[in-house]
Amino acid sequence: MSEYREEQEFRFENDTMEERYALAMERIQEMMQERTVPAPFDSYFRTVAGFLLQMKQVREQLLSGEADGFSLEQWQQMNHDMYEDILPENYGKSYGNPAFAVETLGETHGKILSFLYTELRGVTGYVFEGLLEQIVVHLELFIEVYNRFEQEPVPAYREIWQMVYWFISDYSDVFVTEHIRQSVDPARDFAVRIITESDLEDLRYLYRYGEYVTDTELRTAAFLNSLPQEEIQAMADTYTEGYRTGFVLAGKDLSKKLTVNIRFRLGFERMVKAAIANFEKMGLRPVIFRYALSTVNKRQAMRIGYTGTVPNPQFDYDHREDCALYLDKRFVERRLGVMRSAYETFKTLANGHGGPAVIEVFGETPFVPQAREQALCLNEKQQQLMVKMNNEAAQITNQYIIGKERSFTIIAFPIPQIGEQFPEIFRETVKINTLDNGLYHRIQQRIIDTLDQGTQVHILGRGANRTDLTVALHPLEDPKKQTNFENCVADVNIPVGEVFTSPKLSGTNGVLHVTRVFLNELEYQDLEITFREGMIEKYTCANFETGEENRNFLKGNLLFHHESLPLGEFAIGTNTTAYAMARKYEIGAKLPILIAEKTGPHFAVGDTCYSWNEDLPVYNPDGKEIIARDNEVSILRKEDPGKAYFGCHTDITIPYEELGLLEVLGEDGYRREIIRDGRFVLEGTQELNEALKNLDKPQQS
Repeated sequence: MSEYREEQEFRFENDTMEERYALAMERIQEMMQERTVPAPFDSYFRTVAGFLLQMKQVREQLLSGEADGFSLEQWQQMNHDMYEDILPENYGKSYGNPAFAVETLGETHGKILSFLYTELRGVTGYVFEGLLEQIVVHLELFIEVYNRFEQEPVPAYREIWQMVYWFISDYSDVFVTEHIRQSVDPARDFAVRIITESDLEDLRYLYRYGEYVTDTELRTAAFLNSLPQEEIQAMADTYTEGYRTGFVLAGKDLSKKLTVNIRFRLGFERMVKAAIANFEKMGLRPVIFRYALSTVNKRQAMRIGYTGTVPNPQFDYDHREDCALYLDKRFVERRLGVMRSAYETFKTLANGHGGPAVIEVFGETPFVPQAREQALCLNEKQQQLMVKMNNEAAQITNQYIIGKERSFTIIAFPIPQIGEQFPEIFRETVKINTLDNGLYHRIQQRIIDTLDQGTQVHILGRGANRTDLTVALHPLEDPKKQTNFENCVADVNIPVGEVFTSPKLSGTNGVLHVTRVFLNELEYQDLEITFREGMIEKYTCANFETGEENRNFLKGNLLFHHESLPLGEFAIGTNTTAYAMARKYEIGAKLPILIAEKTGPHFAVGDTCYSWNEDLPVYNPDGKEIIARDNEVSILRKEDPGKAYFGCHTDITIPYEELGLLEVLGEDGYRREIIRDGRFVLEGTQELNEALKNLDKPQQS
């Protein structure tokens, strides 16, 4: 009886929503014929109304089945039309561009109407996924704002702000709840059905997500289609086995888990389909969700989930802090309350979630953002609120998707944008992802044994690199049973090749400098960070003309608005094969951090590698326990988790060519060099230099 009642309620709600949708679209259609809004706002509203009517047509074509008969060219035209307004060549006159919006609509209304335009663009994804309520509430907000502009005088900023603020607050339960459900509920299978039910040889399937599709996705999918099934299966096996091994090595029970979150870039469906079959053999069903469309769920410009090509990275960057429009204490309490309620509703599914399995890509043209003063940005008080909200949100998530019981894996592959040698680079990457774990385990153990005899590690740059940093190591009470460093081969973090630790903050001092590095899809030029007792004391870069612009850029995108961050990880990358590939094809600047961190020593700012898992014993294959799981900040979790965690962990790598010296220092004058002038010199590690033989001789210090 209850199932019948639920079905009737669903039908009633859906019919009601369809009625609201029809009325809203009818009103928007009328806008195109009216001239009741004064200039310059009339152009804005007609432009946005035209976009929404375009999405109405797309929805009808999808629901009627008309789109099923589209040719590839017709799908391409539809896809281009949906994103045309924000593409780089048109962005100068797009209302999504806050600079243009302010220029044409004025300082008072330009920013908030650009925000509204950006929020309404999420309708594209909602149309393809069939999320009718999300579509309807956005249409109704647009109409509400339009109706006010029909009246005289032109509305004050605060009037429009209140409409937007209460929309975001009132519908947080819709947007946040659905986002959380999609992250844990395999019944939300929109993307899974595309992958498992489509003919992947027919590239029209790529357009069924509603994501922006370019030649990159088409060529990637075509290339994977050209590979024999054995190669596809081998790629999937490496990926899924890494996930399984992560549970085994950490002593976590995979059999308790029900789902795995697969994150990927469009074009890799053939590999993902094979991976889904592998995971199902482990008893795991896939949850695959799109990156956040609503500002309520976004985290700056990062896309967490599946995605196509970013139509315009500058557009995403300009709106990375749109939450500045509504972020206050009341909203923070509202959003956290909705999170708790949603996780409580889906607590069984959340508890059965195993964590993410991520397929990253690399090869895209590096993006150097432009700073726009017209873009919304958090003030100092809001930055503090954002830190608080993110910390508490992480604690809520960890309560339901229990940190000490979940794991992850990450693997990366190139995409055609990397250049004409894409096929060769792809195959080289596959080889790197499947290097001999045994060889690296043996060599890395030699490095660890040497490191464990010291109390500090000293790192010096060479050439233009100004690094001069001393990293403190935790004391070992029983060196026969304890170690500071994890011997990391290819499990959760593919490919093989690093030893890492959570350093002691006290005694960690100096300067970390890299001439050029890409972090979270942003380029940093001459990045320099000064550490004092393990905490960031100063930071700068050379991206912009003024020091203030550079510091603001770093605080927002590297420190995530924290006043400081600890050095959460120190590691030595040993994958010289990956480094040699980067040099051979001149793609070092395009490597993802996943691979780049294996090509030199790297330093992560933020949380430790063991955040939320510090109390779980971890052992190396030699049986020694890794005791460096905490630092002086993370240990505060025992008193107040809000003071211990930062919700970020960003790796910064010094490539071998910029490394002059990496040595271990200990008591009584103990000193051992591990790397000098970009080459491994420690006895028992020289085999790592074999991959570097064909490279140019290293520069002199």
